[in-house]
Amino acid sequence: MRFKRPLPVFAALAAFLVMAAASFAQEVTAADLEELKAMITEAQSFAHNSWIMTSSAIVLMMTAPGLILFYGGLVRAKNVLSVMMQSFFCMGMVSILWLIYGYSVAFGGAESSWWGGLGKAFLAGVSTDTSEGLPEMTVMFFQLMFAIITPALITGAFAERFRFRALVPFIMLWSTIVYFPLTKWVWNGGILAGGEWFGPTIEGLDFAGGTVVHISSGVSALVCAFYLGKRRGYPGNEFAPHHLVISAIGAGLLWVGWFGFNAGSALAADGLASNAFAATHFSAAGAAVSWMIAEWLTRGKPSLLGVISGVVAGLVGVTPAAGFVTPVSGLIIGLITGVVCFAAVTYMKPALGFDDSLDVFGIHGLGGMVGAILTGVFAAEAVGGTGGLLEGNGGQVVHQILSVVVTIVLAVVATLLILILVDKTIGIRPTEEDEMTGLDLVDHGETGYHRLTAE
Repeated sequence: MRFKRPLPVFAALAAFLVMAAASFAQEVTAADLEELKAMITEAQSFAHNSWIMTSSAIVLMMTAPGLILFYGGLVRAKNVLSVMMQSFFCMGMVSILWLIYGYSVAFGGAESSWWGGLGKAFLAGVSTDTSEGLPEMTVMFFQLMFAIITPALITGAFAERFRFRALVPFIMLWSTIVYFPLTKWVWNGGILAGGEWFGPTIEGLDFAGGTVVHISSGVSALVCAFYLGKRRGYPGNEFAPHHLVISAIGAGLLWVGWFGFNAGSALAADGLASNAFAATHFSAAGAAVSWMIAEWLTRGKPSLLGVISGVVAGLVGVTPAAGFVTPVSGLIIGLITGVVCFAAVTYMKPALGFDDSLDVFGIHGLGGMVGAILTGVFAAEAVGGTGGLLEGNGGQVVHQILSVVVTIVLAVVATLLILILVDKTIGIRPTEEDEMTGLDLVDHGETGYHRLTAE
């Protein structure tokens, strides 16, 4: 059969198809658009959740094996296990405290600028729901990794002369009195984040823990070093690191883990995380090189110990800034932090005469202060929403300095009181004989290295 008038027929068919397509499109738009949006949101939530869970794992890796190897290689062989044991203990005990009340104190209710209360004790009400974004359970676990490594950093200051039986209550009290409230103050609408208190309003910038982690631990480390006094026989040649190889491996693991530490603090797999990732890397690179050059010029030779110390200094310096500055500014922060920390470790510590065994104050304390203040200088509105001194907002530097001062006061007063309490009730310092024997055997009844002897 042949159509005598094909054009009108084809025109009618085309019109029918267009009308059907339009009707179908209207039906999809009306019925499925909200569902489609929900599916996209859920997919984004899964992506963010995967990144933060991965970040949590590699931040935990910073403590074990990263910090454990880094610190372990820097002490004498007879104390290597005691130093490692201290970090492992922090991983266990702080985790328990965080579940019971630590998370609630830090991230509980916003009605107070001082502490979060106990409404989320034992993780009450902490949801795993992904429908509205990142699950709170993931945020809780990510923040736990910070709570673990912070007191572990302090142990480097009193390495080789702090009894383990005293360390147990010290870590528990310090985490409770210093770390948990300070986290609230900085990251949960507290007194250092615009909250009301008896002082001036402070709106500090701390992306990943310059004040919360590094200044608090570094200043507390200095208090411990002064309180305990020097190791017996210090200074002397016998205090050289016993195994720089494992310390270098530990430093490498810290560098990798720090990407989770800083980039993960964006709490999303987005452009801000990418910026923090890049700023972190370039700061570490800058500090490694600037420390090396400073050491080369003043001591005649660049050392591996110096380079890995510079890496850590750069990572510390960029921690408060990573989500507020450009990668170029991150490099500048690293270059500055490396030189400042080198000078502190090489010249300031001997001049003041204290024995900070593994230079926790010189690297973490001062490095955190330098990074916090430089955050107020280099902060870029296009990156983190707040401009700094270079963009005409000189007041941000004042906020940064006030944040540093408040953190120092809390760390000094609380740490000193805790040390006095623990020392008077339990006793902190080993006897001279025990200290000469080494804490591996005295406290733990084991040794890290066994010599093979012929039978």
